[in-house]
Amino acid sequence: MRIFRDVRGVSALEFAILAPVFLTMMFGTLQFGIAMNHHMVLTNAAAKGAMTLALSRGTSTPYATTTTAITSAAPSLTAEQISITVKVNGVACTTDAACSTILVAGQPALVKATYPCDLTVMGVNYAPSCTLRAETAQMVQ
Repeated sequence: MRIFRDVRGVSALEFAILAPVFLTMMFGTLQFGIAMNHHMVLTNAAAKGAMTLALSRGTSTPYATTTTAITSAAPSLTAEQISITVKVNGVACTTDAACSTILVAGQPALVKATYPCDLTVMGVNYAPSCTLRAETAQMVQ
């Protein structure tokens, strides 16, 4: 003998239980894809910055040109949130004067860029301290 013969509404109940799981997976996949796109853009921007710095020997504004090249190569990222570190032969340079002084042919020029990533899905931040990092080295020409 069957106790529950009326099965009306069972599919609605199943949907109510499984919909949040499927939506979280779908939006999580989308958010992760956006984060991966940001990482690829940041990596490309760091490479562009390193190439620009390596070719800036003898110019008066190597640091400004490098930072501009990085932010220009990453139009989908918020420029103010990109953190840029520039080193030539292991020595950090943060001004045009400092970079102009230490840019010597044959020395390694390193550009590091970081950018915060957002993995918030349906109001829950699954990686609150997530930071995207990219670095590229080139020889100064």
